[in-house]
Amino acid sequence: MRKTHFGYESVDEAEKAGKVAEVFHSVASKYDVMNDLMSFGLHRAWKKVTIARAQVRPGQKVLDIAGGTGDLAAAFARAADWGHNTDAQVWLSDINASMLGVGRDRLLDQGLALPCVQFDAEKIPFSANHFDVVTVAFGLRNMTHKEDALREMCRVIKPGGRVLVLEFSKPDAFLQPVYDAYSFKVLPWLGEKIAQDSESYRYLAESIRMHPDAQTLKEMMLDVGFDEVDTHRMSGGIVALHIGIKY
Repeated sequence: MRKTHFGYESVDEAEKAGKVAEVFHSVASKYDVMNDLMSFGLHRAWKKVTIARAQVRPGQKVLDIAGGTGDLAAAFARAADWGHNTDAQVWLSDINASMLGVGRDRLLDQGLALPCVQFDAEKIPFSANHFDVVTVAFGLRNMTHKEDALREMCRVIKPGGRVLVLEFSKPDAFLQPVYDAYSFKVLPWLGEKIAQDSESYRYLAESIRMHPDAQTLKEMMLDVGFDEVDTHRMSGGIVALHIGIKY
């Protein structure tokens, strides 16, 4: 059985999806609150940049992968004029039923009955060249075979389409000591106090450390078929937005 990482732990590949699922079942109800606390609210600014860079236009087809609580999907629905423009499609997806349920309910609270679908991003159940835009925000690092997921995202976008990957990355060296102290001391403490779950938040911190840096991820995207990849490091490299384009 091939091994992969679950945070710093080495596990069988077949086990990882279940372990990740347990984490997100646990944190789903507190996910946005914890994101605000963990990032001091910066995750909202990072997502706004992603939404702006996606450049979704009325009538376009958009897929939000690992869409969690649905904040990107809601913005894309408005940009695509979903519900009024008959060509517009905006899909919220996640591999985790708990996260998808939270996202669906929050979209409904906003009057957005968007289609929601549960699937593994390594096997996207849509035809090739279907979407204008595909996004994944803070979800890629939890996927077992990142190259397979990226290849699938490239497959389902149209020529001229774009895939936007927003993910934690490697911060600049001067930030590293403070970042490490916060990640491994403060973050689990917050998880225990707010979500009564320190171990899930310890995993989230470890998963960030195991994720490729911005340059490596860019090379991975080019290797799986993207013709161009633009990289935008933000907040001292704590996060990076990669925009993959298929000609």
